[in-house]
Amino acid sequence: MLWGAGAVTYKLSCPLAQQTGLGARIVTSAVFFVVGTGLVVHVRRTLLRELRQVRKVAGAAQSVLLRPPPPRIGGLDIAAAQLSAERGAVVGGDLYDVTATEYGVRAVIGDVRGHGLGALTTAAAVLGSFREAAHDEPDLTRVLTRLDRALARHLRERARAGHPSAGTEPDSPVAEEFVTVLLLEIRRDGELRVLNCGHPWPYVLRADPAPGGAAVRVEPLSCGEPLPPLGPFPLPADLTPSAHGRLLPGDALVLHTDGVEDARDARGRFFSLSAALTGCVRTRPVSPQAVLAAVFSGLRRHSGGPPTDDAALLVLHNARQPAHHQGEPVGHRAHPVV
Repeated sequence: MLWGAGAVTYKLSCPLAQQTGLGARIVTSAVFFVVGTGLVVHVRRTLLRELRQVRKVAGAAQSVLLRPPPPRIGGLDIAAAQLSAERGAVVGGDLYDVTATEYGVRAVIGDVRGHGLGALTTAAAVLGSFREAAHDEPDLTRVLTRLDRALARHLRERARAGHPSAGTEPDSPVAEEFVTVLLLEIRRDGELRVLNCGHPWPYVLRADPAPGGAAVRVEPLSCGEPLPPLGPFPLPADLTPSAHGRLLPGDALVLHTDGVEDARDARGRFFSLSAALTGCVRTRPVSPQAVLAAVFSGLRRHSGGPPTDDAALLVLHNARQPAHHQGEPVGHRAHPVV
């Protein structure tokens, strides 16, 4: 405003501005150039100030949504973090949480299709449902059902808000919207139950309990094809968690979103999470924080900077004291839970 007022004042009141000679024109042009530069600098500073404020608000919202888990929950050492795809980006669709319940430690990790505020609100709906259902429902199947219902309700509300003239109940709430979810439960004896809806399977870091045993082994925790992601299709009627033996003391689970293993280098090669985990635990004890640091450092080196998609990691390390009798280690298929 002041720059514009100065330019107008110069043009109307300065005698030099009324002259038509070459020297007067040069001076007038210089004055208006300085005024224009000042306006550009002022607008740029204003926009940068507003951008910093927006990022601050978005960061606060993301930190409330993806609050850092406590370092230990129910005898498990915990570490979790997210790596944004873009420099300065703080809002994404990755989600994770861990909580101790009377049924055992329950954890969820997921990935909402897309980015921005739409993905953030969808992730908030799923996480909010998990944080209630994990304590309310004794059966893991019921927890997943609650998440599915919360997502469907949220998508209907989003569609209604975006197209209020289309009616109160849109036929297709939000086209092509879905969420991949991995839901697991670790009971007090280490028994592990998993429900997977379209999400990458985690890795198991298995410690050798024998004295002088081999280094920690890195193995995928897989149980066939996962269920479809939440959103496009209804859950099957015979939904049953898969049993994966026990997570023994010293073992760890590494849960991740697909942005980790989908990261490519300059030659188009995918990032090998299993190789990064093997290198991390080859000569040192399993530490959740060390695993996070090693994987994210390797991911940045592989991608030559931030990855092309958001990447999240959640590490659960069984730090409980060994019992006198241990069952099957994690990854050995037990009988299905009924």
